[in-house]
Amino acid sequence: MEANGSESGRSDYTKDGSVDLKGRPVLRSKRGGWTACYFIVVYEVFERMAYYGISSNLVVYLTKKLHQGTVASSNNVTYWMGTGFLSSVAGAYIADAHLGRYRTFTIFSVVYFLGMCLLTAAVSFPSLKPPPCNIQDIAGTGNCKPASKLQLGIFFSALYTIALGTAGTKPNISTIGADQFDEFDTKERTDKISFFNWWMFSIYLGTLFANIMLVYVQDNVGWTLGYGIPTIGLAISLVIFYAGTSFYRHKLPQGSPFTKIARVLVASIRKFRVNLPKDSMKLYELDSEEYMKKKRFKIPSTDSMRFLNKAAVMVGTSKNPWKLCPVTHIEETKQMLRLIPVLISMFIPSIITSQVNTLFIKQGTTLNRHIGPHFQIPPASLVSFTTISMLITIFLYDRYFVRIMRAWTKNPRGISLLQRLGIGLVFDATVMIVASVVEKKRLSVARDNPNNGGRVPLTIFILLPQFVLMGVSEAFLVVGKIDFFYHQAPEGMKSLGTAYSLVTYGVGNFLSSFLLSLVAHITQRNGRKGWILNNLNASHLDYYYRLLSILSFCNFFFFLIVCKFYVYKAELFETLEGKESGESRELENRG
Repeated sequence: MEANGSESGRSDYTKDGSVDLKGRPVLRSKRGGWTACYFIVVYEVFERMAYYGISSNLVVYLTKKLHQGTVASSNNVTYWMGTGFLSSVAGAYIADAHLGRYRTFTIFSVVYFLGMCLLTAAVSFPSLKPPPCNIQDIAGTGNCKPASKLQLGIFFSALYTIALGTAGTKPNISTIGADQFDEFDTKERTDKISFFNWWMFSIYLGTLFANIMLVYVQDNVGWTLGYGIPTIGLAISLVIFYAGTSFYRHKLPQGSPFTKIARVLVASIRKFRVNLPKDSMKLYELDSEEYMKKKRFKIPSTDSMRFLNKAAVMVGTSKNPWKLCPVTHIEETKQMLRLIPVLISMFIPSIITSQVNTLFIKQGTTLNRHIGPHFQIPPASLVSFTTISMLITIFLYDRYFVRIMRAWTKNPRGISLLQRLGIGLVFDATVMIVASVVEKKRLSVARDNPNNGGRVPLTIFILLPQFVLMGVSEAFLVVGKIDFFYHQAPEGMKSLGTAYSLVTYGVGNFLSSFLLSLVAHITQRNGRKGWILNNLNASHLDYYYRLLSILSFCNFFFFLIVCKFYVYKAELFETLEGKESGESRELENRG
């Protein structure tokens, strides 16, 4: 049988266990690759436009329309986003263990769309909002009727329905995209390295439209149209995604990753007094045929975390899975456990990212937003500069930086995954230093102009440096995180690995809310004025940003310690030339 890649020696069929929806092997020339990814990437442009069309300006809606204060509105945004990101673990579990990524995505995408429809309705009917009031009343200087429990209940029900929908779509859609490239093919393996850069490029292309166009519509035309457009955008994105179904490659569910991990931990604890054999070949392992049935490959035993190897020591004849685990399951568990310290080091950057969606935007509401006599820049539109900065950085990184560094380091990625994350962490800390300096200047001008109706006679573009630097930081951190956790996760736990990268945002958002509330409470004790008040001109956000910069640098040093002890996962690639027929050779992943 002839295929497009046969002339260059590439096999007709994929070698990584990819199948179609009916479980049949797929031809490399018929499915997957960039052809399939075009549908997925275009979907992501529209879907990100929908998601950020809601999240980018949410703090403004909560403040101006539902009349919530600075801390309450900021926390509600981070609670909502945190819930969506954390619940992605459940979506990843369902995909990896039971339904597969495509079917899990399909179910949760319907929930996502219903939530968007409900949210559009919630902002459209006057009875679902409290009566409007003056901005100074919202700031706490007068009376302003709060939203009723029913109004809040409907609005937040819609938001959390969206969060539930994203729980099953976020961890699976990028993994579906990465699954279109065969790790066992040299060309496709190289393409996968670029995929995550262009994947994030598409995300921020949609985000850019949301931050410029949708935010303007919401602030100047109306929230019904401002939320209705994202809802229509999501519907379009789903049509595009399903139009590419015949081109997609799929991976079979591999069983519950949590059960495998739990069994290894329990079995190793039960046998903590058992001695390990000197020859690792004496450890328990399933036959190769057992793995091949599920399109998987055996992983040889390693000496890292040796105490877990005791789970594979055969004692007696019992093969109870809670007492005896195969070597491959143990190695998969090790791979997931190694990721946890890196996961923890990403919490602080996620706290800072959440500030962009709340406090940075609220700062913008106090500044001069006029361009000419009639046009005002919506505060949330400043996030578009983060997006533009990130898009430019990703383009330069993929087209030039990687090629230059590849010639120097001989690493296919240019620099390792952890090095990319480390550079992002340095930029992250720099963002908060710049934000602190800029806020100190804003407060100084505000106090020199106390009778200006809460407006500070400074252009909103004074915030531009921190937004631009945030974009550079995210080009390294955001792309680096999803790339790192996907590639370092075992083959049967890729969705869970991707969910790890989303969990960092979830935990970061909740920690952000906790830290914001804690700082606000502590700094207001004993009659003190406090750092974070509803009136930002009477606050001290510069102190808060300084605190975040200190936490960022401490976190960077923790990350350096993690890097020192981290061991990259070794990938198993089947020998395609036939020199080692029936065997596989182990290649070190350069990161």
